[in-house]
Amino acid sequence: MTQFTRHTAETAPAASKPLVEGAQKTYGFLPNLLATMAESPAMLEGYMTLAGIFDKTSLTETERQIILMTNNRLNGCIYCMAAHTTISQMKGVPEDVITALRENTPIADAKLEALRVFAEKVNTSRGWPDESDVQALLSAGYSKQTVFDVILGTGLKVLSNYTNHVAKTPLDDAFVSNAWLHEGQLAR
Repeated sequence: MTQFTRHTAETAPAASKPLVEGAQKTYGFLPNLLATMAESPAMLEGYMTLAGIFDKTSLTETERQIILMTNNRLNGCIYCMAAHTTISQMKGVPEDVITALRENTPIADAKLEALRVFAEKVNTSRGWPDESDVQALLSAGYSKQTVFDVILGTGLKVLSNYTNHVAKTPLDDAFVSNAWLHEGQLAR
């Protein structure tokens, strides 16, 4: 089995070092995902840049987490479900929304549920949602911009979820309390 290095500021390739150091300052530790991505400076920079751009959308923190956690669940990413549960809790996402996203149950708020359903359609259709799916999102009160913001969030999750699948990234201690089971597997 291929082993992937979880880099530190000392072991990371030169182009990854400033990003690793910045992440350590931001989070107070270097998340295993970023330590793993550091193997490829382009991957690490791409992921961190795209995450920053996604945070600039017109969507609220709750709405962004709905998109991210829906993709995490659909892609079966144990690491990202735990990490984004923790992030959602820290950022004030309502607990009932977090629970619905983790358990794949409808969100009580109809507008937020429309966003969750649309994010699911974008993922499961591999970017080919039906016109009725787009109209349902728009009818719920979202804009055409939101359609593209959902695609942006989906792309962000491809980068992290697929990295975690390939590298079998272990949970950081900060996320262990929010470990998530997927299809009967034990959380990593």
